[in-house]
Amino acid sequence: MDKTNSKKKQKKHHRHHHHRQEEEPTEQKPQTPSSTVETSLTTTQFKPSSEVKGLRFGTQILVRAFTVRRAPSVELLRLLNAYPPTVPQPPSQIQQMDSIRNPNPTPAPAPFPSTTTFLPTNFTILAHSAWHTLTLGLGTKNSKAIVFVFDSPSTRSSVDRLWPTTIALGEVNRRLLRGLVGFEMARFKFRKGAITFYVFAVRKVGVPGFGCGADLKFLLESMIKLNDFLDHTAMLALPTQRNISFSPPLAMAH
Repeated sequence: MDKTNSKKKQKKHHRHHHHRQEEEPTEQKPQTPSSTVETSLTTTQFKPSSEVKGLRFGTQILVRAFTVRRAPSVELLRLLNAYPPTVPQPPSQIQQMDSIRNPNPTPAPAPFPSTTTFLPTNFTILAHSAWHTLTLGLGTKNSKAIVFVFDSPSTRSSVDRLWPTTIALGEVNRRLLRGLVGFEMARFKFRKGAITFYVFAVRKVGVPGFGCGADLKFLLESMIKLNDFLDHTAMLALPTQRNISFSPPLAMAH
């Protein structure tokens, strides 16, 4: 009789212990920028350029008249405070000797040849600030930066020949998105304080995968890591912007 009662108590205790294990919540690992981007790239679907969501303006109709300019990729990297995945290695002794013999070496290729960036013009940045002041804070002071990442540098070059170097924000959806017939896009949006980033991954219809996925992933991760911008001074075009060059960091941790 005692043995039977002891067995029942053991079973009852084991049942309660098993129930407590089921009620314990499972710990969720914090998401990193890399894991967030991986999830976005997995769940995002490419849509025809005629169906993909474009820029949104809300009730700020005046913003449609503000212009954006095509900017070199080095300006985008400076804005993101990021560096390309492949940073140039220090020159060897032979390369140093060659640089002495040839003081005008061939310049290194620009980073991200598959990317086209449109940043606000200086006029747009000043107009945003003035509009915000005149409306006593009711007018938006948020600017838009538009980044197109193509599936190959050759595709980007062919499209760049068709696109204007300066365009009004209100024309971006019609001319740059809807006007790109035979292509499909995936859209990403990041609101970072005074700047909203629109990123479009572009590939030809019927092409599987994405040829420049590493570039797209790096840019998306860099935008996620960004702190909010308090103003637009980071996007002002400097008088010497034609001479801007990419400078890799002096030291990197490996």
